Amino acid sequence: MASIKQLDERKFKITVSNGYRPDGRKISRAKTISVPDSIGKRGIRQYVSHAAEEMERTVKQGFSEDAEMTFEEFSLRWLDRQVKYAAGTIASYRRMLKVVYPYIGAIQLCKLRPMALENMLVELRKRSNHGKPVQEATVQKYLTVVSAVLSDAKRNEIIQKNPARMIDLPGTEKRQQFIPTEEQAQQFILALLDEPEVYKTFYLLAIYTGCRRGELCALRWDDFILDGYRSILTVSRSRSIVAGGGVQEGPTKNGRSRTISIDEDITSFLQTYYYIKRHDENSAGTEHSPYLFTDEHGAFIHPDTFTKHLRKIFKRNGFPDNFHLHTLRHLFVSTLLHHGVDKQTVAELAGHADTSFLERTYCHPQMELKNQAANVMTDVLLHSA
Repeated sequence: MASIKQLDERKFKITVSNGYRPDGRKISRAKTISVPDSIGKRGIRQYVSHAAEEMERTVKQGFSEDAEMTFEEFSLRWLDRQVKYAAGTIASYRRMLKVVYPYIGAIQLCKLRPMALENMLVELRKRSNHGKPVQEATVQKYLTVVSAVLSDAKRNEIIQKNPARMIDLPGTEKRQQFIPTEEQAQQFILALLDEPEVYKTFYLLAIYTGCRRGELCALRWDDFILDGYRSILTVSRSRSIVAGGGVQEGPTKNGRSRTISIDEDITSFLQTYYYIKRHDENSAGTEHSPYLFTDEHGAFIHPDTFTKHLRKIFKRNGFPDNFHLHTLRHLFVSTLLHHGVDKQTVAELAGHADTSFLERTYCHPQMELKNQAANVMTDVLLHSA
């Protein structure tokens, strides 16, 4: 029950206790209120009682507990509690939060308002990257991370609202994803035939499974389970490059596992690759590695090696400069969508929590499909007349 102490005719001090801390100290919050002159003398007691009830409800529900913690202090604790994200994702969050600390880090959670976040965005838009103004999409990524921290504070009933959700943001220019045509995809697969087995297998799996680079680097042989002539792949780990920490293995980007069906041809190809790897390990006198992508001595191949080698393949075969390793993932997703696979299934195969990101990023027909759409309209409206 709240304790009320009258300081003068219209000023009262309300104190609410809420248990004890581990060190034995009492947890309490106090607030001094002044009853407005518009409240008559008969209504003073009722006004104060209502204020005490409201304050007690707030304290008991936890909104005031830890609300005086600064954003920086709470976000550091939030980072330490995140266990489902890949190490590289956490490292990225940590770097982005360090950028926003000078603007909002010292503000208490209970006093953080949308205006402070808007001012932060104004300052972030003044930054540059390699001599060029930072893009609006990048600025809003910082706000997304801040919002994730504040959503956690709201979920734990430390604050009542997430101020990051109250900001009216400008639209961002959609970054165009460059996707190979079917002819380019076939040309690329033919080019892989002359590549060493480890690279050939890595890039083929990137195309046929849509796995991210880190997920492919972390694949083990026991992630594949034979199902007749086909196989089932379970993707549950990722090897990420962490600034200052080298390459580390952890969960997938969103912390979730997923299964992917592998057809007969790719399963047979993987079995051949397995025997080649075992033969090479026996010849080198090294132990059999449980991982798919290692060198002849069983050591991990750095993720950047696959990225750099693919650039050489693209350049050697005259592919556009904007093609990169993630382009193979775009090819996987877009091919499935354009051939009628439903969005929910594609999202699950690609490791997205839902279809929203997929709809924003991948649902863009290739120019050939746009040309087909134009031809349909011409045929209907002109040629049939």
